[in-house]
Amino acid sequence: MFFGLSHSDLQVYWWVIQSLLGGLLVFMFFVQGGQGLIDRLSRNEEEKTLLITCLGRKWELGFTTLVLFGGAAFAAFPLFYSTSFGGAYWVWLAILFCFIIQAVSYEYRKKQGNLLGAKTYEVFLKINGILGVFLIGVAVSTFFSGSAFRLDSQNFVVWEGEWRGLEQLKNPFNYLLGFALVFVSRILADSYFINAIGLDSIRHRARRDILINTIFFLPFFLGFLAWICLKSGFGVSENGVVEMVPHLYFHNFVQNPLILILLLLGVCGVLAGIYQSIKGTRGIFALGAGVVLAVMAVFLNVGLGKSAFYPSSSHLQSSLTIANASSSYYTLSVMAYVSLVIPFVLAYIVYVWRAMDAQKLTDKDLEGHSY
Repeated sequence: MFFGLSHSDLQVYWWVIQSLLGGLLVFMFFVQGGQGLIDRLSRNEEEKTLLITCLGRKWELGFTTLVLFGGAAFAAFPLFYSTSFGGAYWVWLAILFCFIIQAVSYEYRKKQGNLLGAKTYEVFLKINGILGVFLIGVAVSTFFSGSAFRLDSQNFVVWEGEWRGLEQLKNPFNYLLGFALVFVSRILADSYFINAIGLDSIRHRARRDILINTIFFLPFFLGFLAWICLKSGFGVSENGVVEMVPHLYFHNFVQNPLILILLLLGVCGVLAGIYQSIKGTRGIFALGAGVVLAVMAVFLNVGLGKSAFYPSSSHLQSSLTIANASSSYYTLSVMAYVSLVIPFVLAYIVYVWRAMDAQKLTDKDLEGHSY
């Protein structure tokens, strides 16, 4: 089958793919971050429309990446998909609602005679840009804090409690990643505006806003890393028994130096991108690469270490690992061949991105189609 890889090798391969998609999704959150900044970076209606139009040319890419992330989870790790999306469905429905109102807003904000008015759709964009990103951060944080579920003998999920995922909002440590994603999405948005828009007034405000959001981002991101490194983790022993292990995720980094290097490269890329955005116009590329690498490192740590990537806090032995949550050998093999088209898809996205941003957006571009 796929170049002679074993079942366990394919599980690792697909978790790497899943981690890459997670990193790309967080990078695409620059659209959500920008939606939360449309009032901060604009001084009149024309500038606001320019910002929204700039984001409107890219918002489908983020939505597509989210769908692709969920689709890859469904195909490669179906037990995780059914447990998380089928068990914690209130939090995922809330996230889905945030993305639905985003799509509606871009479609109808500038429509003549729209029922709700442009201001309402701008509020919808802000809800997606702040609440949607925050909830995704909380959901991913449960990879480290655990969720209250158990699996019966038929692997049907039984969720403890009626809140179906929203109970994770009671854990303040889950807020660390949620707020970290909100502020890094804003940094990404500022950097993107600096690169894509040709108005010095907006660029000046965006550079000032990068500094403000960086001040808020760093404590939450560093706090999240400190939390996962210091807490006890859901370790998996040689015989597959799940047990609490002190400082597990810190040991995962130490015992997998490539993942640690990936994290450090990501952090350096983020810092370099912030500096380049403040001094120039092309910081989005280093910043984006840094975000992708850092997020990949976090996913790889919890999935490829000696740990359960979707742990149960109420029934430890129901916790999911890449070994017990994955598809069959045949399914992973066939999908692996399909995954070979991913580089071509990424190349197409890069081509379209360069074509869209070859000329800096100005107020003159609003004479045509605008969002």
